Amino acid sequence: MVKKKSKCKGKSRAKKKTKKVIRAKPKQKKKTAKTKKKPQKKEKLIGKVTHYFDKIKVAAIRLSAPIKVGDQIRIVGGEVDFKQKVSSMEINHQKINKAKKGEEIGLKVKEKVREGYRVFKL
Repeated sequence: MVKKKSKCKGKSRAKKKTKKVIRAKPKQKKKTAKTKKKPQKKEKLIGKVTHYFDKIKVAAIRLSAPIKVGDQIRIVGGEVDFKQKVSSMEINHQKINKAKKGEEIGLKVKEKVREGYRVFKL
C-alpha cells in the first residue's frame, strides 16, 4: 500500500478559532405622544360625542349612563384628553339638571372635540 501525501506540508489541520462578536442589546422604543391613554379604573364610560358646534363650543353627546350638573367628566379621543366639570346641560334648548341613559344632550366644552370621542364620568 502506498501512503498518500497530504497537500499541506508541516501545517496542522487544527480548526481556526473564531472570535465571538458581542452585540449590543436593541434599544427599547420610547413612548410617544401618539400612544392612546387608557381610562383609569374608577372612570365609567357615559357616552360618545355625536356632533360638535365649533362657533358656540358645544358638544352633542349620546349618553349610555345618567349624568347630572356638577359631575366631573373626562373627554378622550385623538390627541385630546381633558377633564371638566359639567356646569350646564340642555336638551332641545331646555336647561336640565339630570339626563338619563339614551338621551342626547348639549354640553359646553372647554376644548375642541370631534365625533366619536369618548366621555367618562370620574
